[in-house]
Amino acid sequence: MDTNPTALLLDLAARAQDLSDREALQDLLAAGHRAWCEGVADIRSGIDQETARLSDRQLAERCAAAGAPWEKGMTRSEAVSALVFATWDAAPAAMAYTELEERAARFGACLLGEEVL
Repeated sequence: MDTNPTALLLDLAARAQDLSDREALQDLLAAGHRAWCEGVADIRSGIDQETARLSDRQLAERCAAAGAPWEKGMTRSEAVSALVFATWDAAPAAMAYTELEERAARFGACLLGEEVL
């Protein structure tokens, strides 16, 4: 199995399209969640490096361009986090995870076990 979160999420979403078994979808969803978290961490690392050199004004412009405006009262750290998630949400890997999540939900699979619900 590929350790690249993007490739893994694309693969998992494709595999899920042919499944209707709740347990199999649950397994794919769990693997997808781990890859989703890894993908967010990768994006965070890159954006942390990129934004460390930016002034607040430049960061605000970068956020606005990504659709994550730096709103009044936000700290720089909150603005960077908003930028991370806006960037990640627009990535094919995040879209693939959403497809996987929706497919799994149609057959009753979710990240929370029944005992929690």
